[in-house]
Amino acid sequence: MFYEKWVIRETKWWWNILGFLWHFVFCAIGFLQAQQQPNVIIVITDDQGFGDLGINGNPHIKTPNLDRFANSSIRLNNFYVSPVCAPTRSSLMTGRYSLRTGIRDTYNGGATMASNEVTIAEMLKEGGYKTGIFGKWHLGDNYPSRPKDQGFDESVIHLSGGMGQVGDVTTFFQGDSSYFNPVLWHNGKREAYQGYCSDIFADEAIHFIEENSDKPFFCYLSFNAPHTPLQVPEKYYNRYKNIDPASGFEGDKRPFIEMSEKNKEDARKVYAMVSNIDDNFGKLLAKLDQLEISDNTVVIFMTDNGPQQVRYLAGMRGKKGSVYRGGVRVPFYLKYPKIHTGKFDVETTTAHIDVLPTIASLCGMELPRGRVIDGKTMVPLFSGNQVDWENRALFFYWTRKYPELYNNMAVQKGRYKLVGHTDYDAGIERFELFDVERDPYELTNLVDKMSEKAEALKRTMDQLYFELIQSKNLEEPPLPIVGTGAENPMILNRNDASGARGIWNQKEIFGKWAVFIKEGNYNIKYRFTEPIKSGGVMYLEAGTQVMRKTADISSEILEMKNVYLPEMKGDLIPFYTVDRRRIMPFYIELERME
Repeated sequence: MFYEKWVIRETKWWWNILGFLWHFVFCAIGFLQAQQQPNVIIVITDDQGFGDLGINGNPHIKTPNLDRFANSSIRLNNFYVSPVCAPTRSSLMTGRYSLRTGIRDTYNGGATMASNEVTIAEMLKEGGYKTGIFGKWHLGDNYPSRPKDQGFDESVIHLSGGMGQVGDVTTFFQGDSSYFNPVLWHNGKREAYQGYCSDIFADEAIHFIEENSDKPFFCYLSFNAPHTPLQVPEKYYNRYKNIDPASGFEGDKRPFIEMSEKNKEDARKVYAMVSNIDDNFGKLLAKLDQLEISDNTVVIFMTDNGPQQVRYLAGMRGKKGSVYRGGVRVPFYLKYPKIHTGKFDVETTTAHIDVLPTIASLCGMELPRGRVIDGKTMVPLFSGNQVDWENRALFFYWTRKYPELYNNMAVQKGRYKLVGHTDYDAGIERFELFDVERDPYELTNLVDKMSEKAEALKRTMDQLYFELIQSKNLEEPPLPIVGTGAENPMILNRNDASGARGIWNQKEIFGKWAVFIKEGNYNIKYRFTEPIKSGGVMYLEAGTQVMRKTADISSEILEMKNVYLPEMKGDLIPFYTVDRRRIMPFYIELERME
């Protein structure tokens, strides 16, 4: 169009010059506006504890890139998350307690976030950002809760809570090599990759940054390491194979749990996996320098909960799954040269729910409307302001399925923290009260000496508990929608199966999938972990409709073709009966016929 105007007005040279000048000014204004919005990178690791960094006093682990980054960043020294991964990630993405989002578990059908939640990706995308996720999502594997449904333009992920675990159907059957040469999910489609998973996720993130370095972008690099299974390239393991992870603490007066030989071997593998992450983190930072965008990029490093195994934890009590500090206090470093250069320590208590409001402030975005945002922007803290944060209460819990009143539950307000590992009708004397400022290792129970303070915190705990368990997205859980063009066929995996508590990869167990099904005719495949014996009957219960099919061959896969299913909201209950046994499929694949 501009070329056509040039040809038409070629005799009016001064007009053309003005046109070129206006075009230049217009482009420059757009460029400057874009540059005012910082890029955002969040790097989060899985099951890496506070003590799994050299900078936090671990004499064995080598993390030079992360240590240098921490020494030039804003360091949130009392930053908290949930005791396990999916709840942490939902709070990180939304600024809300996980129970408000529909997330109540890491599996058992409780790790799907409601599609009506507004994520960091959706918020930034609305503001013109390109968005990408690389690694672990763990907030829903089916439409409409996948990353591509929740604001991400580009996604390269594994399924469910971990590679090699039951929900990740493309890596589970690789067994001890599930972290190598995996089949991942690229924008919702299977794609084979070569190499080690952490290297793949980092390389894909770096490629995304290169492709979008001329415009604002949000990159969520979510490593699945050092989560189990503990698989790592040999060259990294060799760095640690001869160390004793329990040695070197003779002069350290902080508590240290005795390590078994298995604990020590697990620690060697974890340290190797973290060193690989450290190398990849260094590559990412070097790319930002090479592209000359470091000064205009917010980079955050954090982890999702405490360590799964026993090892060095800077003296803190508990580990993954626990509401003690060892399970919920993690490193959090933020670097953004435009607001602060060099190291700056923040001691105020902060949490995962504060990340979305902070990014909104830094990027000039409005907070999502029509919902409670539990977090606060941390930006004032970066200038040393307290802004009355000591009066805010933080709520922690972890039990399977749903929260159990007063069991593995805590509330912290300022320096005081109330912890419950007791019954629903317990008196205050059966709780624990800690002054985490004076007693950071949670060793001295003050409940007898400060019963009034404990009672006040218990009232706060009650208020938060009953408010959160009545959240609409918890009472009306998000469901995968089967039979749409957005995802057809759809695989329902064991991570999202409910039924018996603790359902995982068991064969003889009651299980079901809660779904919303579009009316239509379907081809349905049932996949088992090993060939089932012939001569039995495959059943599918779908509401009031029950279908059966006799299996005349021994196979890992059974099929029902051209099955009519009415539109329904309810449970799919599949099972195979043979020799008085009821065997649950490992996963189901449903394809709606056009």
